[in-house]
Amino acid sequence: MKRAIILFALLLILGAGLLAALKLGLWDALKEIAWVRDVQNQVLAVYGRLTAPTFDTADYTPMPYTGMNPYGINTFLEQEAEEWKVRRSLELIRDAGLGWIRQEFPWNDIEVLGKGNYTNEYGQHTWDKYDRLVRLVEEYGLQMIVRLDLPPRWAHRAYDKHPLGPPDDYRDFGDYVYSVVSRYKGRLRFYQIWNEPNVSHEWGQRTVSARSYVDLLKIAYTRAKEADPDCVILCAALSPTIDPGPVSQNDISYLEEMYAAGAKDYFDIMAANPYGMFWGPDERRIGRYDHVNFSRPILTREVMVRNGDAAKPIWGVEMGWTVLPDDFPEPPAWGRVTDEQQARYLVRGFQRIQEEWPWMPLACVWHFRMVHDVNRYQQQYYFRIVGDRFEPYPAYLALKALATAPPQVYKGYHQEDHWALHWAGDWQTRKDGRAVLGGYREGGDGAALTFTFVGDGLDLVVRRSPGAGRLHVTIDGEEHTVDLHADAETWQTIVPVASGLAYGPHQVRVAVEGAGNVDGLIVRVAPDDLRQRVTAGAIIAGLFVLGGLGVGVWAMRRRVPPAPGPKE
Repeated sequence: MKRAIILFALLLILGAGLLAALKLGLWDALKEIAWVRDVQNQVLAVYGRLTAPTFDTADYTPMPYTGMNPYGINTFLEQEAEEWKVRRSLELIRDAGLGWIRQEFPWNDIEVLGKGNYTNEYGQHTWDKYDRLVRLVEEYGLQMIVRLDLPPRWAHRAYDKHPLGPPDDYRDFGDYVYSVVSRYKGRLRFYQIWNEPNVSHEWGQRTVSARSYVDLLKIAYTRAKEADPDCVILCAALSPTIDPGPVSQNDISYLEEMYAAGAKDYFDIMAANPYGMFWGPDERRIGRYDHVNFSRPILTREVMVRNGDAAKPIWGVEMGWTVLPDDFPEPPAWGRVTDEQQARYLVRGFQRIQEEWPWMPLACVWHFRMVHDVNRYQQQYYFRIVGDRFEPYPAYLALKALATAPPQVYKGYHQEDHWALHWAGDWQTRKDGRAVLGGYREGGDGAALTFTFVGDGLDLVVRRSPGAGRLHVTIDGEEHTVDLHADAETWQTIVPVASGLAYGPHQVRVAVEGAGNVDGLIVRVAPDDLRQRVTAGAIIAGLFVLGGLGVGVWAMRRRVPPAPGPKE
C-alpha cells in the first residue's frame, strides 16, 4: 500500500508538471526532450483509455489469412545491385524472426520500353532481377507481399511531371498484373494493388477519386485471378489523413466511397498503414476528422464491419516511427523519436496489435533500410532499423527479441493453422465446407495439442457426432473435459472451456480420447471494467494537480533574481 501511495504521488508530480509547463509557456521547449514526450504519451494513453468511444470491430469473427507469423518489414531490394547485399538483408530479416517482406515490383522497372517489352534501355532482361529476388526469398524461408504500381512512361502521358499517377488506360495495368501473377504462380500469392490513392502525390497530383481507384482495382483483381485463382489480393493501403479533399481526401471518407463504388468484391484483404506519427503506440484518441495516430485502423475496421466485410482481415503494411535528426533542415512531417524510443514503440505497437486487434494478424515495419545515400535528404530514410553497413540499430535488436520469443495465441477467433499451435501424434487436416472456413483437424486416440494463450477465457470449436470421443483440456494444471459425442452431427459448435481467469498467459494441453477434432479456438478477453476506468481517471487527475505544483515551484525559483554579489 505504501509503495502504491508513493508511486501515485510521483506520477502526480510528474504529470501535472506538464500542465504547469503549458501555463508558463515552456511546453514548446520541453516537448523536444525525449523523456517528456514519453510522459506525454503515457498521459494521453491513460486519458484515451478512459475516454475513447466504443466501435463495433467484430473481434470474434473467423477470418482467413490470420494464423501466420505476424511480423513483417518493408524492403527496397530491387534497388540493390549486388547479390550479397540482398542476401545480407534477407539473412538479417530471417534471423530477427520476421516472416514477411513487403516489396515493390515497379511496373516502370519491368515493362520499361513498351507494352510486352521486358528489356531495358541497356538491353538487359528486366525479369532477371525479380526472378533472383523471388528465388532468394524462397531460399531464406520468407514470404512476400508484392506491391504493384508505378506505371512506365509509355503508359502514363504525364509521367515526366508526375510519375506516380495512374496509367492512362487501366487495362494496360491489368495486363501487367496478369504478367507478374502468372509468372510467379505457385511461388507468390499476395499482391497489393497500388498504394495510398487517396493522396494526390500517389495519384498523379490530380484530384483523387475513390471510384476511379475502384475501377483500377476491379481490373487488376480480375486479371490477377485469371492468372492464378489462388492468389490473394490486398487493396491499396490508404494514407491516414484528415484532409477534407478534393486534392487529397480523408482516408475514412475515401474508404466509405470505395465501398459505395463496389470495392467489396474486388479484394481479399484490407490494407492499412498504422503509423504512430507524433504519438506513441498507446495513443487512443480516435476521430475521423481530428486525430491521425496509431489507433486509426480501428476506424477502418469499423467501416468494414458496417459494410458487411467483417470476415476479411486488415494487414498493416506500413508501421513505424522515424528517428529524424534534430538538425534535419525541415520540420518533422511524421514526428520524431530517439533510437531507444523507436525500439520501444515498435515492440509495444506489435504487442498492442496482438492483444487488442485480432483482425490485424500481420504488420510490416516501415522500413528495413533505404539503399541509396541520397535518401538521407528525405525524412522517410530515418524510419530505418539497420544502417548503411547493415549495423543493427536498437529497433532491430528489440524486434528480434520480440519476434524470436515463443509465439502465443491472443484474443480472437483462431483457426487450426495458427502458428502458435503445436500438434503431436495422429492429426489429419480435413477439408469440409461445413467446418469454419472449410477445414479442421481430426485426431486419433492419444493425439495432443499444446499452446499458450493470453486472455481470461478459452472456447474450443468442435464437431460433435455419434461415436465421437472426448477432449481432455488442461489449463494451468486444471483439467476440463469436452464430450464430442452427440446423437446427431453438429458443426462449428462453440464449447466454453474456461472463463474468469486472471488476464495473462495460460498453458494449455488438449489430449484426444478415442476420436477427436478441433475446428478452431476462441481466446476471450473481458472488456475493461469500471474499476479500471475509475483508477485511470484518478491517476490522470493526480498527474495534473501535483505535477503542476512541482513545476510551478521550479518556475518561480527560476524567476527569483540572484542575491547581489560584492561590487568590484
